[in-house]
Amino acid sequence: MDFALSDEERAVRDTVRSFITKEVVPLEQEVLRRERAHQPGLEPGELRELQLKARKFGFWGLSTPQEYGGMDLSAVLQSLIWTEVGRSFVPFRFGGEADNILYYADEAQRAEFLIPTIEGERISCFAITEPGAGSDAANIKLRARRDGDDWVLNGEKTFITNGHDADFTIVVAVTDPDKDVRAGGSTAFLVDRSMGWRSEFIQTMGEGGPASLIFDDVRVPARNILGEVGQGFELGMKWIGRGRYIIPSHALGIGERALQMAIDHANTRETFGRPIGVNQAIQWMLADSETELEAARWLTLRAAWTVDQGEDPRHSSSMAKLYGAGMINRLVDRVMQVHGGMGYTRELPIERWYRQVRLFRIFEGTDEMQRLIISRDLLRGYTKIGGHLA
Repeated sequence: MDFALSDEERAVRDTVRSFITKEVVPLEQEVLRRERAHQPGLEPGELRELQLKARKFGFWGLSTPQEYGGMDLSAVLQSLIWTEVGRSFVPFRFGGEADNILYYADEAQRAEFLIPTIEGERISCFAITEPGAGSDAANIKLRARRDGDDWVLNGEKTFITNGHDADFTIVVAVTDPDKDVRAGGSTAFLVDRSMGWRSEFIQTMGEGGPASLIFDDVRVPARNILGEVGQGFELGMKWIGRGRYIIPSHALGIGERALQMAIDHANTRETFGRPIGVNQAIQWMLADSETELEAARWLTLRAAWTVDQGEDPRHSSSMAKLYGAGMINRLVDRVMQVHGGMGYTRELPIERWYRQVRLFRIFEGTDEMQRLIISRDLLRGYTKIGGHLA
């Protein structure tokens, strides 16, 4: 059994680490200053500039198929890259990406929506969550009514990432109320903002924020159906499932950076004439953090490896997200404790991480939903204890 990275994996990881260190980390103090002034950490043009610099490094479209100019990297490589991105709190992401379900678009839709999104000319958002639903993704009320060659949409979506900035949305709506949403009763539509939907920004405890999308007699031509009529919920689950190993991958990068800050502080901060790192209370916080960080790393890499093997990744991804999200919340809390009062200030990124990582236990499947998936798989015999080694 070999736990080492391949030469390719190590080279890709080191190149990304170099890019983040040289191009992204130097922006951190300005990002903190802006956020303290309630301004965006990065303006869209600045993010675009960074993405184009990364493209010169060869990093564009990590998961995008090569036929669309992307890298089509393995899930393990994508996990390693997202860990490196997580090392900096600057809100950076690599360009050249599109929602995975946009590849179900037909030729005309690809020209109008997919290609411009990959090239960064358009911004998309995915909308399935509704005010009365939350984790119950199938509890969809937004209705699409057939009217000639069009569909008329009425209802509301909420907590939609990129919802306030998006040029278009992929929205899942009920198209046949006589059928279960999961079994042919819902459909996904590509809806331009110019068609009439509006967004309302939602303030959160973190930086940035999602939006509510309001549809009031929004008329959408039938040619804007994504996939097939009745396929909406299926596509929605494909969209949600992809992020469940990416989120803990990002958490690993945050954890590595934050834990190193705690180690450095413990070695240099003195109280009562000696470094605080000699105190058992501090040592145990560091030890627990390192142990949990390493456990989360292997759960996450195993989930990504499962994707690469072509196996169903839902069970392993749910375990990775559940443990990884809890781990990073506990780790950042300890790092703040090690730093004392200074950790609570906005001079350091610790309090920012503290607010940021709390979301990891909620979005794209709450802790409770991950526990439901894991336990259901065990109780119904869908998986064996010990996974692929059983």
